[in-house]
Amino acid sequence: MLGSRLVKDGGLESRQATVLVVDDDSLVRKAVRLTCETEGYRVVEVERGGEALKAVETARPDIVLLDLVMPDLSGFDICREIRRAGHRVPVVILSAKNEEIDVVLGLEMGADDYIQKPFRPRELLARIAAHLRKVNEPPARNGEGRRLAFRGLLIDTAERRVVREDEDIVLTHTEFDLLAFLASNAGEVLSRDRILAAVWGYEHRIRTRVIDVHVRNLRRKIEPEPAQPIYILAVPGVGYRFTNTRPENAR
Repeated sequence: MLGSRLVKDGGLESRQATVLVVDDDSLVRKAVRLTCETEGYRVVEVERGGEALKAVETARPDIVLLDLVMPDLSGFDICREIRRAGHRVPVVILSAKNEEIDVVLGLEMGADDYIQKPFRPRELLARIAAHLRKVNEPPARNGEGRRLAFRGLLIDTAERRVVREDEDIVLTHTEFDLLAFLASNAGEVLSRDRILAAVWGYEHRIRTRVIDVHVRNLRRKIEPEPAQPIYILAVPGVGYRFTNTRPENAR
């Protein structure tokens, strides 16, 4: 894992993940650092957006905690640039702005999650751990993992690879996990609560919007016509259903 190093602990090796904290408030950065250090995480702090983009390249963090209101670049701009550069590192917005429009916009820019300030240390650590588990999942062994084939779409859960019409599609870790869960249960109507528990692993205050925005982002990347989806279908009042239409030669 980039940004991590192996540390010895009683003869066992464990990963020390790197957390990049982007916030212009020194008190917030200190609170996050002290919280993260209780779990043994390495913390890198920056207070400006331009520094954040450089730190993603140099520190190679395992997760980014990002404020929205910065003195130069906004958190929205930072997140968009991180994704535009092709980085798949989990990005968690940590902000006092709690209007739903801010949450939705942050997720649309490519953020994986959103935590409101003032944060509870236990909740922050739980969210970090949940996202790091996704990133640190070991590759599937031989015989494990599946290649899920649909009309023009291939999802390889072992290699965490998605191909549409012979073109590789770049997804964030959260987007891939969401797509893989939907596709693995193709044809089944999945409630938002079930999706949230399977993909995010915890309850969310605005869970409906979190899932809906990620589905919208996925559709933009995998659907031939995002406004008329053929893969991820909405089930009003319930959740979503992935198409169960497979190529004729698929097993």
